[in-house]
Amino acid sequence: MTRIWVWLFSAIALVAQAAPAPPTPESLVSALDNYPHSVQKDVEKLEVIDHEIGLGPLQKFSGSWRFEASERVSGQLARYTWQVVDGFSAIEVMNEFIAELRMIPGSKEVFSCDGRSCGHPAQWANRVFSQRVLYGRQDMQRYRVYAIAGEPEYRLAIYAGSRSSDRHYLHVDLMELTDERGPDLEAEAGDAEPG
Repeated sequence: MTRIWVWLFSAIALVAQAAPAPPTPESLVSALDNYPHSVQKDVEKLEVIDHEIGLGPLQKFSGSWRFEASERVSGQLARYTWQVVDGFSAIEVMNEFIAELRMIPGSKEVFSCDGRSCGHPAQWANRVFSQRVLYGRQDMQRYRVYAIAGEPEYRLAIYAGSRSSDRHYLHVDLMELTDERGPDLEAEAGDAEPG
């Protein structure tokens, strides 16, 4: 009987060693930096307080552009912008990135939009991400937000935009949250109403 237990624990240990560790948000961003068909255009890292993350379309209400719903969070914000090259589209790269992101334990999509349902691409490019290269065709834009539970907790927003058939851009905002958080994510998204 002792031999069976020893063998069983040895087998479990081997399986645990053989299973690859799940990716981390930082490792996914690093993978995009090393992706042979992307060229990093900009990177910025800063500490922010009450940073707004869109959880709804960007629309014009009473003459000003606002998100239909949003969350305000504080922490370390890392912003990355890449140009996707060699005939690949930003949407293809985004889809691969999201497939890997979903493998992170505790990751949950909290908002997504495609094309016209996201709002005007110039506003996303200039007001939200401060990257005018992201401005492109409305039907080619994609936006996703993920909450990643754990210690620390993260928010990850990813935006894909295409200006033409050969000018594709991808942007990621990766936010490591601190304790100074805004309103609860689900309450904020559920309570927001268009003006």
